Amino acid sequence: MIYIKDLMSGLDIFKALSSDIRIQILELLAKNQSLNLNDLANRLNLSNGAITMHIKKLEESGLIEIHTTGGKHGIQKICYLNKDKLMVDLRSKDVENLYEVEIRVGHYSDYQAIPTCGLATKDSIIGDFDDPRYFADPQRIDAEIIWLTEGFLEYRIPNYLKPNQAFREIQFSLELGSEAPGYCDNYPSDIFFYINGVELGSWTSPGDFGDTRGTFNPEWWPPHLNQYGMLKLIRINQDGSFIDGCRISDVSLDQIQLNYKSDITFRIAVNERSVNKRGLTIYGKHFGNYSQDLLARVLYDVKEE
Repeated sequence: MIYIKDLMSGLDIFKALSSDIRIQILELLAKNQSLNLNDLANRLNLSNGAITMHIKKLEESGLIEIHTTGGKHGIQKICYLNKDKLMVDLRSKDVENLYEVEIRVGHYSDYQAIPTCGLATKDSIIGDFDDPRYFADPQRIDAEIIWLTEGFLEYRIPNYLKPNQAFREIQFSLELGSEAPGYCDNYPSDIFFYINGVELGSWTSPGDFGDTRGTFNPEWWPPHLNQYGMLKLIRINQDGSFIDGCRISDVSLDQIQLNYKSDITFRIAVNERSVNKRGLTIYGKHFGNYSQDLLARVLYDVKEE
């Protein structure tokens, strides 16, 4: 996700998005994951010179990445979306009042795992498939993908607030999917979210996706297993709890009663509350379609003396 903290810092992105052609390029890349310059030019009926100019603008703004590779007809430039989400904070006067941390998906503080389950680093499986004992293995800190049919993963979120500061909003960004034996694109699962044991609400994952290979999956990862998830943004503030801007409950920060001394835990679960109990998979930086682990962001207000 690209996070624009104030309008002026996003000026290059706004200029890049001001062109209908460049919007069409982004739509094509979102649909196809990657295309070379000739493919884009042909689909948009543009000359190579024209498409190169638009691609340069998008690359300079950070919206796309370009990789050079060898092909049958010489060197090719392959275009990819850099990120799949764009978030703009319009409250520029408060942009300095936030901090964020990225937590490895294997750095959970508590767990329960019922098979099918397992975890892997970017180099290998940890232990054996479907053996929950390996969720306690010290190597799990390096896990980049974790899956379970029922249970939970809980993470401790650092609280850096000072006595004169108060929580305004907490955000979590992570790539999630269901968990099927192998994979199944149509496999809905109700995944619930909690802060300090307080249920925020749920999101129903449509499936455990494996139709195409995950962009960041290591080469050794088998093609018959799940490949990628969906990037979700969870927010809780004084107005309630939201996923991707849609309200999931009226639970607000006031009800959780956080202050600068509070411990903060974030739990992701498939449990007895789940009508569709088809597991969860969480993807880290070296798996799936997004190069990130669990991203936690805290926005806060400074109290007047």
